This record gives sequence, structure tokens and C-alpha cells, in this order.
Amino acid sequence: MSSATQNTTPSTQAGDNHVDLAIGGMTCASCAARIEKKLNRLDGVTATVNYATEKARVTFTGDVTPADLIATVEKTGYTAHLPEPPKAQTDGGQPDASEGDDHVRTLRQRLLISAVLTVPVVAMAMIPALQFTYWQWLSLTLAAPVVVWGAWPFHKAAWTNLRHGASTMDTLISMGTLAALAWSLYALFWGTAGEPGMTHPFELTIARTDGSGNIYLEVAAGVTTFILAGRYFEARSKRRAGAALRALLELGAREVSVLRGGREQRMPVDQLAVGDLFVVRPGEKIATDGVITEGSSAVDASMLTGESVPVEVGPGDGLIGATVNAGGRLVVRATRIGADTQLAQMARLVEDAQNGKAEVQRLADRVSGVFVPIVIGLAVGTLGFWLGTGGGLAAAFTAAVAVLIIACPCALGLATPTALMVGTGRGAQLGILIKGPEVLESTRRVDTVVLDKTGTVTTGRMTLLDVVAAPGEDRVQVLLLAGALEDASEHPIARAIATGAAEAVGDLPAVEDFANVEGLGVQGIVDGHAVLVGRTTLLADWSQPLGAELEQAKTAAEAQGRTVVAVGWDGAARGVLVVTDAIKDTSAEAIRQLRELGLTPVLLTGDNATVARSVAVAVGIDEVIAEVLPADKVDVVRRLQQQGKVVAMVGDGVNDAAALAQADLGLAMGTGTDVAIEASDLTLVRGDLRAASDAIRLSRRTLSTIKGNLIWAFAYNVAALPLAAAGLLNPMLAGAAMAFSSVFVVTNSLRLRRFRTASGATPAGVRREAAADATSDAPRATTAAR
Repeated sequence: MSSATQNTTPSTQAGDNHVDLAIGGMTCASCAARIEKKLNRLDGVTATVNYATEKARVTFTGDVTPADLIATVEKTGYTAHLPEPPKAQTDGGQPDASEGDDHVRTLRQRLLISAVLTVPVVAMAMIPALQFTYWQWLSLTLAAPVVVWGAWPFHKAAWTNLRHGASTMDTLISMGTLAALAWSLYALFWGTAGEPGMTHPFELTIARTDGSGNIYLEVAAGVTTFILAGRYFEARSKRRAGAALRALLELGAREVSVLRGGREQRMPVDQLAVGDLFVVRPGEKIATDGVITEGSSAVDASMLTGESVPVEVGPGDGLIGATVNAGGRLVVRATRIGADTQLAQMARLVEDAQNGKAEVQRLADRVSGVFVPIVIGLAVGTLGFWLGTGGGLAAAFTAAVAVLIIACPCALGLATPTALMVGTGRGAQLGILIKGPEVLESTRRVDTVVLDKTGTVTTGRMTLLDVVAAPGEDRVQVLLLAGALEDASEHPIARAIATGAAEAVGDLPAVEDFANVEGLGVQGIVDGHAVLVGRTTLLADWSQPLGAELEQAKTAAEAQGRTVVAVGWDGAARGVLVVTDAIKDTSAEAIRQLRELGLTPVLLTGDNATVARSVAVAVGIDEVIAEVLPADKVDVVRRLQQQGKVVAMVGDGVNDAAALAQADLGLAMGTGTDVAIEASDLTLVRGDLRAASDAIRLSRRTLSTIKGNLIWAFAYNVAALPLAAAGLLNPMLAGAAMAFSSVFVVTNSLRLRRFRTASGATPAGVRREAAADATSDAPRATTAAR
């Protein structure tokens, strides 16, 4: 089924060809914009390049071929190829993700080594007490590998951009660090900086100097390390872009029991063919889409459909691959396999939604398109001015290099990663996981929040809600006998009744002659009574019809979307039990908090309309969209976006994954499936919907901190540039100014540690709550069905 998750060949529809290209070599959002611009210049080509997923989705007509598209990308200075399908069913069936891991691992190694070498260089430059004899030569020995090897990705990208007449932040980083190193080498070998006993006194004065005794090694190494840190955190975030697809693939069954010649043969699921008969035992995953030919059971499809109650199935009913057989033995005829299955189609929906997201260009990258050429022009102008006014070559070059050095984005390199580190760290303490800086911009604009019902607003587990006894019957006895009989069953409804009975009356009596009546209920002997529990048709078969009062209670409960179980013994119906997917205690408060943030809540579910409306009324939601399939959820989110709304989606199931990816902001409940978590932008570790409002508040606060950092960083550069151009910055003043800028950015980011949740939960309390949710939400294996 893995082959369905990648579009490796163009497909033709209505005269248009569609192809996905894997793009390599992009270092910032402006790279994606440049590739997109070049592709769109081709006749008949419409392209969208996504920097986060490193893919280009291209629609083309006429004589254009995929080879032409690849050639265009390569002429722009980047690499492109048709992506290969992930390697499925190897090493446990997990797709190969080693390439992305290698990139992140290499970047981490480059960062760590650079940091170890940079710390002593900066310390010696800033603390005169550490400036022993020949300290400058040790600084050169430590800093040179950082500037040459550590900053190699920046130099390579700058050279590629230069060949194509473009400039980015990589250009400025490369020029600044190399200029600082080059001037330091000049000062050491041909100036006075290499003399024994040379020191950089700690003085913050503004004076003109010829620069022959100044070295800038700490600047070159420090900038490189800071920018590497930012790139590492960005790469680690981008690495997760394809994780939703891998999680979807892991949902499917690995092996299947196929009937051949009347005998079962165990084989890998990818060898299954359309028309094959295969056996599904209780508790097993259904291998692929098919139709039941023998047996009846209850199928737990909640992970795919969102339906909270297991669905009763029998001969002739269709099944979806990756759902779980909760009860009896089934024989199924395969109708769709591989790329045609609903699971594979959902994988494509997730990928389409991810690739279709408009790329978010970070502020630093957007400004770099103007800032970088201006700085380079100013440096050249400074050099020419001082030469033209007779200032001397050394003084002119010092001023020009100072312009490049002071413009080097040291604080810019810290602005995003430090705020993101503190914000995400605080979020993790509070049960909120933020995936990257791109996520934060969406939170500021969100005005509509779409909420999945099962597992998000409700607990996702069946709970005993009420016991109604017939006239003259004891309510406690009805619960005791029904709970004892259901305790012998593993059906989700049976577990809800047994748990509720045990909590209400204590120990349950033993059961004799227990029997499961498939599709109807259970029967057995409890305390000498012949007890029946199940559908009303089961009691009717034993001539035990419900009385008027019980029938009225049943009708009223079902009108509210609840499940009703009848109880009878010794020849008469004695009561009914009302079971429902309970609403979480905190959901109503969570909806109020979301409204206070200016968001309009919408309930979106695959469950039936009656259930959905009753839940919405209980928690205070006005708009309800029910009985939707996974593809319909994506359409609903897309339709809201087309209406001009900025949509946040909160969900926890596989059926929510594509909608989470399509939404402007996806929030997954951490108690849900891995697929939903990986497809989302924010993960709420707690099973508490109030965490959604906390997540949005924290994200907005983090975004405002990042923007404040960026504004300060640019303001520092702009204010210091005139001094540098005037030749008035000595190395210590430049270093101190850069250090102060960095300290300000870090200090501003650390303010995020004081963030508090709206509910006042402490980190420890949150962690305890998350652990309790994880335990209580653990799935129960079901082995018997109604």
C-alpha cells in the first residue's frame, strides 16, 4: 500500500499532467520562491513549491515533460528528481527515512563541533584576563575550521546564488564570516595583530583605526555557530513533514490468512489479490478493503471513521482495511488492494493537504531580499568613499569589512531558535508540543476552530449513563445482574456496563452458562436467574417485550443519540441501560476559552447527526457538521477556507489526519493516533480540550516574542551600520554591541518561561494529568462481539 503515498509518475486528467518533484538544495523560503518563479515562466506550467516538505507540485500541458521541469530546476541552481516510493514491508514494514535522518544528524554534528571550538574563541576575545601570549594564534587555530568547515553550507549556497545572480541571508553570512576571517589573517600576518603580547583591551570607545591590529575571529566563529543552531532546529522540524504518511502506512496489517483450497495460508499482505478470500479472527486488523462472505461481528472503525460505537457487520457488508475485528471470526473477499484501498487514499489526502499549504516565509528571509543587496552596496560604497577621500587602503578596507561584520545577523540567528526553544520547552511542560516556527504565524490569524467529536470533545470511550428499572423492579438489582453478565464479555458496550456496575455496587457475582448471541447480546445464569442483556430483539425472541415505561425511556434516550441495552430475566424485561460516549468534564470550559480568543467553534464528526447535536448543545457549540467521511472533512475545512476563514482543526483519529494537514493550524490530541499527531502542527499531550486554547495563546505569545527579537536585531544592524561605515567601530565595541544584542534577544525569549495556562495548571499537575489520560485512554483489546 505504500506505493500509493507518492506520485512518482505524471497522471493525465482533462489534458493536464500532474507531477511531484523532490527538490534539493533549498536553504530558505526565498529559494522556494525562486524555483516556483522559474517553473511558472514555462509555457503551460503551474507550479507550487513547498519549502517545508521540499516538494514541487507541478501541473503542465503541451510539449513540456518532467525532464524539462527537472532541467529548469537544475538551471536555477537546485536539484530535482521524481520521488521514489518509500520502501515498505522491510524491517517491520516501516518506510525508509534514513536520508532525512542523515541530513539532520550531519547538521547536528557540524553544530556541536563548531560550538565546542567557538566558545574559547569568544571567551578569549571578550575577557582580557584570558589573553595570554600568542592567544590570537590559538583563536585562529580554533576559529578557522568553524568558518571554513562549519559554515560550508552557507558558502556553498552563497556560491550557487551568486552564479544565478541572486542573494539570500546565506550570501550575507558567507561574505561576513569570510571577510572577518580574511581581515584577521591580514592583521595577523601583515599587520601588528600577530605580535607577541597583543591584546584587545576591554574598552567601549568610538575611534577611527587602520585595523592592522584588530582581529574579528570571535565574530566569524560566533555568527557561524549561532546560524548553524537556527538551521539545525529548522531542519529537525522539517524532518517531520513526511511522518504522517509513514504513520498511516504502519496502520495496515502486515500479514493475512488467505483461504486456498479450503486451507488457511499465512502470507504478507502485499501478496493479496482482488477476489481472494481471507480470514479475520477476533482482535485482528482487517488486511484490506473487502466484503464479508461468512460470519458476523462488531468492527471497531473509530480510528478511520470517528464512529464511537463498534459497527455491527454481517454477510454482504463492506469492510475497510486497517479497522479492527472486535468479535467473531469473519471470512472476507478482497475488493480493493494496494493503492486503491481507503487507507492508501487517505495517505494521498494527507500528502495533498501538506503539499498544498502556502509556504510561510520567515521575516528574516523576506527582508533579506532587500537587506542583503543594500549591505553589500553600502560596503562597496564605504570602500570607495574612503579610498576617494585619501583615507588609505587599510582604513578604507577596515571600514568596509566592519560594515559586513556589523551587518552579519548574529541576533537574527538567535531570534527565532531561542524564542522557539523557550516557547516549545514551556509548552512541553504544559503538555503542548509546537513543531516549528512556521506554525506560529498561523495562530495569529486563526478565527475558526473545527473540533472533532470522538476523543476530542468526548472521551472516546463508552460510559454507563443511566439505569431505568421497570415498575416494581429494583434498580440496583437490574444493574447488578446486567453488570455481572456483561463482565464476562469484552465488547466495548459490555465493558462500559460492567465497569459502571462495579463502581456502583462493588463486587459482581459469578456467571454460569455464559453465551454470546452474535449481533444481539449475551445470556447466562446469575444468582439463579436466567439473564438476557442486549438488543430488544434478543428479549423479544424470548418473549420478553419491553413495557410501556421502558419503551418510552428507550425512545427518549435514542432521540438523544444514546445507545440503549435491554435487561431481562426469568421471562420478563426488567430494565434498560443507557450507554453513551461521555463528554469530557472540561470541554464546555474549553469552548468558552476558545470563544474568548475570538474563535468560532464548529463541531465536525463522522458520527450521526443526533449524537453530534446533543454533544454540541451540552458544550455550547452552535454549528454542527455530522456524518462526514474523511475526504468530506478535508472538503469542509477547504470550504471554510474558501469563505475567507482561517481554520484551526482539533482532532485525534486517523480520519482527522488529512483535515489536520489541510487546516491552517492543526492541533492533535496526544491521546489519539500517531497519524493525527504527525499530520498536525501542534500536539496536545493532555486529553483536555482546554489545552487547545492554551496552545494558541502560547503560540501567539511565542510569535510576538520572535517578531520582537527580529525587530530588535534589524534595528541594531541599521543603527550600527552608519558607525561602521564611518570607521568608528573598534573590535571590542563591535563585539560588545553584538553580544548585547544577543543577550537582549535571549533575555526577551526567556520571558516565555513565565507563561501560565488559563486553567492555572502547574507543569507537574499537567504531567500527572497527561499520564492519567494516557493510562485511561489505553485501548482495550476486544475479543467478543454482539
